[in-house]
Amino acid sequence: MLDLRQLRYFVTVAETEHVGRAAERLHISQSPLSRQIAQLEQNLGLTLFERGQQRIRLTRDGHVFLAEARALLRHADRLENLGRRLGRGEEGGLCIGYVADAMHTGTLPSALRTLHGERPGVHIALHNLPPAEQFEGLRQRSLDIALVHEPPGADDPDLLAAPLLEDPLLLVLPAGHPLADQGEVTPGDLDGQPWIAVENAQDPTWRDTFVATCTAAGFRPDIRLDAAEPLTALGLVASGLGLALVQKSMVRATTEEVAVRELPWHEACVQLWAAWHRVDLRPLVASFRATVLGAGGTGGTA
Repeated sequence: MLDLRQLRYFVTVAETEHVGRAAERLHISQSPLSRQIAQLEQNLGLTLFERGQQRIRLTRDGHVFLAEARALLRHADRLENLGRRLGRGEEGGLCIGYVADAMHTGTLPSALRTLHGERPGVHIALHNLPPAEQFEGLRQRSLDIALVHEPPGADDPDLLAAPLLEDPLLLVLPAGHPLADQGEVTPGDLDGQPWIAVENAQDPTWRDTFVATCTAAGFRPDIRLDAAEPLTALGLVASGLGLALVQKSMVRATTEEVAVRELPWHEACVQLWAAWHRVDLRPLVASFRATVLGAGGTGGTA
């Protein structure tokens, strides 16, 4: 059986890549720490580290084991916290995974506001994580609900999901641009224009996806700049550096230097889904899920 203390030691050594620094962080001496790591490797029959004179590095297997160890320790911490809160007669807290658009659209803040009004004593932990990590958190029970751009597979044995909203993409352009006051913007008007592409850190092919979506709509963008997130894109547009596509929920942050136009022929949008484990362990989780679905405007279940 795995020893959680050894796992915590392993994670600390993996993060520092140095036994001495890990020992200082853990407030123990180096020799016992080295013995515990060696014992863990022996019990597993697995080499977790490549050892050098100055530092140690994770093996390929060690990297895989590290991800799982972190997930297990997060779950263990949450389970301990839940047990203590239940022991005090409380309902326990909520651990919520989300992507940034869950905040931008107001879906998550609205649900949290409702929860706070109904149960102000509930502790909330928010975790901004990639969808894959959120789904794993649901399976490991380290998360209660996940807010993501795409649902888990329909045949997923553990998880369910429901759509929350579709946030259409609107054209934003400098207020002085010739297209700003044009009656109708066509695909041909956008072809070859200087563009600012909004990155999607969770999709390694985001740039190709953006170009492909534009091409399918009938124009090819001349990408001049990449923006890390929508607000940065809006700032660059306001400076006259190009055009961008930004979701509707974000255009309230525009200034008089930015014009906003709808593109009825361009159907791209940002989607938001709620996902959760099939088995509800606590009424609080089911109640908050219903609140989130209501905040997303669907009120539906899966």
